[in-house]
Amino acid sequence: MGIRFQRERTRCGSPQRRSKASESERGQTNDRPSFVEASGGVKVKELARCSMVPSSSMSAPLPFTSAAYSLAAVLTWGTSDFLGGYATRRANAFVFTAIVNLGGLIVVGTLASTSHAAFPSGRSLAWMLAGGISGGAALAIFYRALSSGRMGLTAPVAAVLSAAIPTLFSMFTEGPPGRISILGFFCAGVGLWLLTRAEDGNTPQGIGMAVIAGIGFAGFYLCVRQAGDESVLWIATFTRTGGLMITATIAAVLIALQPATLRDITAAGVRWGVLTGCLDSLGTILFVRASQTGRLDEAVMISSLYPTITVLLARIVLKEHFTRWRLVGLLASLASVPMIAAGTNAVG
Repeated sequence: MGIRFQRERTRCGSPQRRSKASESERGQTNDRPSFVEASGGVKVKELARCSMVPSSSMSAPLPFTSAAYSLAAVLTWGTSDFLGGYATRRANAFVFTAIVNLGGLIVVGTLASTSHAAFPSGRSLAWMLAGGISGGAALAIFYRALSSGRMGLTAPVAAVLSAAIPTLFSMFTEGPPGRISILGFFCAGVGLWLLTRAEDGNTPQGIGMAVIAGIGFAGFYLCVRQAGDESVLWIATFTRTGGLMITATIAAVLIALQPATLRDITAAGVRWGVLTGCLDSLGTILFVRASQTGRLDEAVMISSLYPTITVLLARIVLKEHFTRWRLVGLLASLASVPMIAAGTNAVG
């Protein structure tokens, strides 16, 4: 790679040495089509070669790549959260979440072991496990919050906190985002507030647990970011391992204290848990790619719009009441996505 860099730099800097290149060298440098100067008939094909980044064979991420990954994570996380919250109305949240983590671990662990990706370093591995423990415990508490209260209220509360903490951290470590992104953050915050506000004057059930879950999700986001640019499959595998460690331990204690807890899980509940784990793991993979291809605050803020999917499913399936202001909040949240992505890409 270094030899090729020197060759390209010499060719770009010394017109006398711009003789014909070999066919193999042309294939390596991905030449663009030749252009001919009308006055002198001199080929300026080297201009395209000189405009390349010589030190890397990887292309830069396309605009809105991070936003696309984040939006896909919104869809998968929102769906898995609805399934988890619905299932834990009939089962213990920690027992069910242990099944979720086990199902997700089997899938992503198999994919990671067959991908031949480089095994993560010890430092990255520690961050992955820490993120999994934080996110795994938060997920169980979050499922309990969804099952005990109204999904249309508890889900956005957790999302606001899980987005706010990493966003502030990213602004301190990566610098402030652009003006359009700031406007997008504002719209997202207003939208989530409208989705979560109590309209009857009473504090709805599950809000306290949603706050704890939001803090735990924020810890997950920050730990995954610290894991660096490791393979997304290994990151998903070891975060899921950490989640299984914490939830299985708590579930085992609960079962030991109250054996009837295990009987709450039916065969259908196990199947739903495995499906939920697969969806949640897919969302983790998509979020990791979003954070690796863009800013942390952009990835977190867009991914934290997953309550829009949970709220819509709760409205369609469970017939939860959807007021006019909540609809405004949903639209404001969706409108914030292109603003956050556009402003961040403009700065980058």
